[in-house]
Amino acid sequence: MESHEILKHAFERPHTSPKQIASEMGVSLSLVYKWAQPNTDTGSGSRNPLDRVKQLLELTREPAMVEWLCRQAGGYFVRNPKSSNEKGYNVVPATHAIVQQFAGLLSVISSAAEDDAITDEESAEIRRVWDQLKSFCEGFVRCCEEGDFQPIKKELGGRR
Repeated sequence: MESHEILKHAFERPHTSPKQIASEMGVSLSLVYKWAQPNTDTGSGSRNPLDRVKQLLELTREPAMVEWLCRQAGGYFVRNPKSSNEKGYNVVPATHAIVQQFAGLLSVISSAAEDDAITDEESAEIRRVWDQLKSFCEGFVRCCEEGDFQPIKKELGGRR
């Protein structure tokens, strides 16, 4: 989906008014409507905020911007692993690895909860392990979709 299509969809939602957006953002209503049109050489459409954020990300190569946006939306950014598109790595070790990742998280949680309290440090460690698990799981799912387990194999240090 293109950025202007995302904005057009957002503007069609009952709780979202282009007029209100224009007012709150201090821009003209016509500009807000142009954001929801394709940016073409013939003059319709306008570079919208999503396109600008994308360009800023490309120029800075700073993933913290995307991570911040995801947190603002109540979510978490998971980077997709690069695929080598090489076939032949067995799915069983990759499946075992993902179960081990879950076991690692449960171990951290269990250790933290032994004294019926979780400190700030323990909470930060749980978050760190959980975030790693989410990234690993996304990589696993992508490998399943592509039939390419080379990225998992590399993460496991070449074990089969």
